[in-house]
Amino acid sequence: MLRAGTYSIVARDAITGDVGVAVQSHWFSVGAVVPWTRAGVGAVATQSLPDPAAGPRLLDRLQAGEDPAAALAAELDGDEQAGFRQTALVACDGRVAAHTGPQCMAYAGHELGVGFSCQANVMANDRVWGAMAAAFAASDPLAPLARRLLAALHGAEAAGGDVRGRQSCAIAVAPREGEPWRRTVDLRVEDHPEPVEEMERLLGVHDAYVLATRGDDLAGEGRHEEAGRAYEQAAALAPGNHELLFWAGLSAAQAGRMDLAVQQVGRAIELQPGWAELLVRLPPDFAPSAPAVRAALGL
Repeated sequence: MLRAGTYSIVARDAITGDVGVAVQSHWFSVGAVVPWTRAGVGAVATQSLPDPAAGPRLLDRLQAGEDPAAALAAELDGDEQAGFRQTALVACDGRVAAHTGPQCMAYAGHELGVGFSCQANVMANDRVWGAMAAAFAASDPLAPLARRLLAALHGAEAAGGDVRGRQSCAIAVAPREGEPWRRTVDLRVEDHPEPVEEMERLLGVHDAYVLATRGDDLAGEGRHEEAGRAYEQAAALAPGNHELLFWAGLSAAQAGRMDLAVQQVGRAIELQPGWAELLVRLPPDFAPSAPAVRAALGL
């Protein structure tokens, strides 16, 4: 019997329509068990004595048009382990429902808010889920949903968190429309002494690569100056990431900023010598500035 003491939040972004789940537990790889999302449908957290099949089943019910409360009641009806279950779901329109079985290990409970639900079990005290809700409600409504979900995890930790400590966490965010499997954020920390802090770092790297991808798109459109700015912003978000430095340097060269290009590409090669070999291999139609950068670096 898998028992995973956990705190989590399911929420909908009222501005973008995105839905998501964030979770932390003193249990290995909690992200493989608790969070479930489906683009344009909703998000589910299933924990305490989690039934992984409940996530897809509840999303199927939401997709079929069922109200979250009715879907959850139907899922629990006839479940011999319902007293041990803790489950929450949010639909793509912001309706929420949650269940904390009476046999969930103390401290356990949940709090519903507008477009979100926070739930927890095996906590250090009975304030944790309320602190999560308060942290989410106080977060910037214009911030990306993943950042607001992370704020709720920090709120739980500040209030005492899991009585057993920390081990793993996950954040999953799905867009308001698109293929059912699509996620705009899908990050997991499997085993770490400070998983929420590590998630903060990973989310920063994620944001950097979103900007780098934007830079790629702009470069493909021939908008090299804008691409360079996107790459520079990406590199600033993830200092020391030699890949972002390398591509930022090539983009800077394409925009005519050769001094910056040499500095960035040179630094990338210092951190990972393999970039020098790649610089030689890059075809001109893919990286027009590569030959000039090679020459400037004496390669």
